[in-house]
Parts: sequence; C-alpha cells; structure tokens
Amino acid sequence: MNLMTEQWRATAPVENLRRRAEILAQIRAFFAQRDVLEVETPLMTQAAVSDPYIDTIECRYHPVPEQQESARYLQSSPEYAMKRLLCSGSGAIYQICKAFRNGESGKRHNPEFTMLEWYRPDMSLSQLMDEVQALVSLVLKKLLWQRFSYGELFQRFLQINPYRATAAELAAITRQHIELEFEDDNRDNWLNLLMSHVIEPQLTELGAVFVYDYPASQAALARVSQNAEGDAVASRFELFIGGVEVANGYHELTDAAEQARRFQQNIQQRAEEGLPQRPTDQLLVDALQAGMPDCSGVAMGVDRLVMLVLETDRIDQVIALPFPRA
Repeated sequence: MNLMTEQWRATAPVENLRRRAEILAQIRAFFAQRDVLEVETPLMTQAAVSDPYIDTIECRYHPVPEQQESARYLQSSPEYAMKRLLCSGSGAIYQICKAFRNGESGKRHNPEFTMLEWYRPDMSLSQLMDEVQALVSLVLKKLLWQRFSYGELFQRFLQINPYRATAAELAAITRQHIELEFEDDNRDNWLNLLMSHVIEPQLTELGAVFVYDYPASQAALARVSQNAEGDAVASRFELFIGGVEVANGYHELTDAAEQARRFQQNIQQRAEEGLPQRPTDQLLVDALQAGMPDCSGVAMGVDRLVMLVLETDRIDQVIALPFPRA
C-alpha cells in the first residue's frame, strides 16, 4: 500500500482521544467547583510575545480591497489578553485554548498545541502550587511531590551558586558536561543549557518537582523578590513530572512601567542576537496602568499532561492530527 494514502488518518488511537476528552472534562469540572470563570480570548493578535526564546508565527490579514493588509500574530500564550480581562474586573479566570510557536515540531512538540492557563487574584505563589498539585493529582495518581529552589538544584547537582556565578564560570562548568564550540557572555544562556541538559534529566526519578526562585534575569512577566540569602530571584515556578516540564507559574507583574521596561529589554536582546523584531503589546501596558489585581497565574501544557497520563513520549499519540498531517 502507498503510505501517502494513509496521511489522512489520525495518528492518535481513538481510545487515547477519549481519555483526552475525559481529562479536559475533569479540568473544567475542577474550575467550576472552585468558581473560576472560563473565558476565551483572540488567537490572532496585533502584537507578538517579546520573549527572545519564543518565535511567533506571523499571518496576514487582508481586509477589503481599498484597505492595506496588516500583520497579525498567532498567540504563543493567552497571557496578555487574559491580563487585560483581569484589569477589566473579571476575577479568577481560566482558559483552554490553542497556542502556536514557530519551529517547535518533533517527538514531543507540535507548533500548534493546547494550553491551559489560569489566574487567581489574591493567591500566593505557594497557594497556586498547591492548586496545581490538586489539579494534576486528579489525573495522575500516587505521585511523589517535592519542591526545590533553583539554587538548591544547582548546588545539589553542580555545586555552584547560579545567582552569583559569572558567565565565564558557568561556561566552564557547561563545557565539562556538554561539547560546545561557541562563546557567549549571556549568563542565562549558560544557565538554560545547564538546566535543560544536566539538571532536568536528573529530575526524572524525583516524581513531580516544583522548581521555584529562578534567577531575577529570568523573571519574564513575574515579580522580582529576594531569597533568604539576599539573592534577587524571580517569583515564579516550573513543574516537572518525570523530568518533563508541564507548567510555568508566576506571581504576576502588575507594574506598567516595569512591564514596558522589560518589553524594551527583550527588544534589545532580540536585536543583539539577530532575531526578528516584533511589535510589543502596548494594550497590556495600558491595562496594567489602569490597574491589575495582585494575583498568581500559571500555564500548563495539556498535551504533555495527557502524554504523562497515557505513559507515552510521543505527542502524536495524544493529538489527532499533528503538524505533518494538518
């Protein structure tokens, strides 16, 4: 049989799709019980994420003939729009939606994927970790749950202080574990390599692990605070299950001026690294200027959660029609 004739067929078994649907129903019931409002926001937006490590997919909007076409961007996360809803007085909200990231296609990645994101006004980061644990425990039973600071993990596996080590020191340690030919004076690039290639694989046997207190330079849209040793840290966490990143949570930044500064910082970094320049979201800055409640928020990869439940390491086993067959 010509294999090309089979390209129409779904890659995920129907029983996997049924289990996926059950998990989505459990998630919705979880938030309904806690009185968290389900919302929808645009998938196609006029501004792109500024994060240098995320490449946005661009599309073109063609209006009536006499009007000029305009660029639009497929959202990599509903974060900006959901924060505008928080500033509009929505209260606690969640969303299950499609998100898009360019170039992320492979065994564990699909450029179009499903994200669960929620925001909890007046909830601390520790309380949000409790809620994430409660949600995941609905579908993944008998997990060992642990919490480590970012610094604890670097001390445990690499015997260094990641908050104070220089770029040269981090580069030297990285080369002890990974063969590399390039030079880089960006500390975060070395920290990210050490985290992804050295530390994360060692989390596999530790069950469900919350990692918190990332370096302040990796705050993204989180607040910055100090740890007990006086190091500046980002008020954020990531959840790893079996060594796989599943969720990313923040004590959310509410300062409009600081948000605008971070956008500009990202633009500068993108320019220095030769990355495409994208318009940033002034509407988010305006919304923060109007006022956003103190809150914590988290984004969770639904496909990865389903993969863990079904004990598969292939995303095409939990998505009906992945990118090559879309």
